[in-house]
Amino acid sequence: MKRTQILTALACALLALGLVACGGNNRLQSIQLNVAQINGTTPTNGSVLTLQGIGSTIQLQAVGEYSSGKTKVLTNEVTYNVVVDNTWGTNDQGQALLPPCSPPTCPSPTGGPYTAGTLEYSPTGLITAVEPAECTWENQAVDPATTPAWAIVGEYDITVSFEGVTSQPVYIPVASAVGIYDKDSNPTSACGPSPTTGG
Repeated sequence: MKRTQILTALACALLALGLVACGGNNRLQSIQLNVAQINGTTPTNGSVLTLQGIGSTIQLQAVGEYSSGKTKVLTNEVTYNVVVDNTWGTNDQGQALLPPCSPPTCPSPTGGPYTAGTLEYSPTGLITAVEPAECTWENQAVDPATTPAWAIVGEYDITVSFEGVTSQPVYIPVASAVGIYDKDSNPTSACGPSPTTGG
């Protein structure tokens, strides 16, 4: 074997090792789907994850973790998968939730009667409450209780996927409509716990 062939083979071997060391085989291991903002504000530990009112928003953030240990924000690169929850899929009146929709045709049709709506999702992870308004929280307080006992009866499940990897789900209930009035436990017809106090 000539000296030039040996040098070429050695250079190729070093290049291959360098690619591996520099992340040439850096593979996406997992995706963490987080809530970055609720109505433009960073959530705190006490925040209630709910679309509270028509036009309210939740901004999601997808963070990929790679085999090198490094992380990368993938929010605008992932594919969003949004569905009505199989178990909790009704409003507080017991009616089935509509399928979610994405711009530019959301809700659909624009004038109703709607075949899709309530929750709109964009390719950038922005979730918005749209028509028709719904309340997916139910007050299960038993009279003569003076405070509501909130339970979720409906929600939308969101996951993201990228390069064959899928995130854990995020569950989003909706409170864009008023709740059921109760003179003792819900005299204001609230829908779900307060977004700031949790109660």
